[in-house]
Amino acid sequence: MNKNSSRVQPVGKLITFNPTGEFYFNKGIKAYHQRDYYKSLKYLQRALALEPGEPMIACQLAVVYADIGEYQKSNELLHVIIEELDEDMVECYYFLANNYAHLGFFKDAYYHAKLYLSLDKDGEFVEDTEDLMEVLSLESEELEEEEAYEEEDLITRQEQARALLESGNFPQAIEVLTKVIQDYPEYWSAHNNLALAHFYLGQAEKASEILEHVLTKNIGNLHALCNKLVFAYYQNNDSHVTELAAILRKINPISIDHQFKLGTTFALIGEYDTAYFWLKKIYKKGFQGDGSFYYWLSYAAYHTGNKQTAKKAWKKVIDDQPEKEGQEPWNNSEHKISGFEDHLSSILKRFESNHVEERLFATFLTSVSSLKEKILSSSSIQQKNVFTKIEQDYLSFVKSGTQIKDPFLYVAHHTAEQIYSNHHPIGTEETSLYLLWFSAILEMQTAGALYKNCIASAAAIDYLWNQTRDSKKTQQEIADQYGLSTSTLQKYIKSMKSYMQSIYS
Repeated sequence: MNKNSSRVQPVGKLITFNPTGEFYFNKGIKAYHQRDYYKSLKYLQRALALEPGEPMIACQLAVVYADIGEYQKSNELLHVIIEELDEDMVECYYFLANNYAHLGFFKDAYYHAKLYLSLDKDGEFVEDTEDLMEVLSLESEELEEEEAYEEEDLITRQEQARALLESGNFPQAIEVLTKVIQDYPEYWSAHNNLALAHFYLGQAEKASEILEHVLTKNIGNLHALCNKLVFAYYQNNDSHVTELAAILRKINPISIDHQFKLGTTFALIGEYDTAYFWLKKIYKKGFQGDGSFYYWLSYAAYHTGNKQTAKKAWKKVIDDQPEKEGQEPWNNSEHKISGFEDHLSSILKRFESNHVEERLFATFLTSVSSLKEKILSSSSIQQKNVFTKIEQDYLSFVKSGTQIKDPFLYVAHHTAEQIYSNHHPIGTEETSLYLLWFSAILEMQTAGALYKNCIASAAAIDYLWNQTRDSKKTQQEIADQYGLSTSTLQKYIKSMKSYMQSIYS
């Protein structure tokens, strides 16, 4: 053997390559210049995941989103940059102006273009902005009316919040609605929706405080009264349900929006006669609505003996939401809201969330969904998201069924399964329990604390969740439900309380 051969022998130590956010950012820029936008998107999403507070990465990602036609996602990122990361990145206003122009919101576009010119008179995009304003002037009149801009801005943000609420993305909905209220303190619709988001996250006291604030400042607000009735119904507060329902039955609103709200509220609490009266009334007037309207109309019609109307309305539901097939009112001996595990659009929306716990929950929903294969083959998973390692491992497990090696992921999934055995189908109330669990496991992973008894973990998080909802369930009841001793349950409750404090702080 050559006497110098030791120089080229392995020394038994591998150097780990850990790419940084800058590494992926540079690869994303290179792909962008090569016009490979989806590869650029992938690298930039990874870069932002590694350095979430870096405005330059976020801005470039917003530009790529715009180039592939995802203008709403681009706008969301641009607003985050301006409002949270770097208010001096005024070029974001130019990008916002372009996006709003493509969306057809010309007043919004003009507003942001004008704002950019006022903040960066010698900026890189001044000439382009002036050209854009000239084109916008040809497209629409009265572009400088501030009130008109505010109205379009409200519509855009309210629609975003509504979509988040409907898909069960309550933490994100709260973020959006809180900002809307900061900008428009007397926009009561945002207050009411914020109350709903808090309630469905299990924060009933906070939700009630918001509704009381609305009713104090805007006496007789119909949406707030309806929401109070819904809360009382979910909390099994029969006396309040009776009292509030009696008040609402006496109201005879002119507004179609108010008639719709009354109809859907009474349908939700099972008072189908009153519900059918209002929903059928606006249906006769030519009100179209969305899948939600026809869903409640169908249920109200069926339970009042109007089966032909029920079937006609249900056909509209299936046209809008094919995943609801099989959930017809005549296939249910009792009315119940179907679980999120079989709501395709809701699960895909969660995969696009900015919150890791939401995306983990989406993966669990996929694992128990009858639409599993359709979800796994969707573009939301295939090319539009870059997940953290625990998410990638989780998706790999759900796809292949191979053994989970990561101990935290093992506990995360199997604890969720134990919860599911006691809380399914997953409705709006149950959603907050699963989000609480996945938030807790992320806190545990950060702290390096692992509790291996999945049944005890599920029981403990269930008990703590019930406490946040002012539930009267005792430790003994929860222990019996999960087949545990109270001493084991108490031990796990005590250990997990610190993570609850971190989540709600």
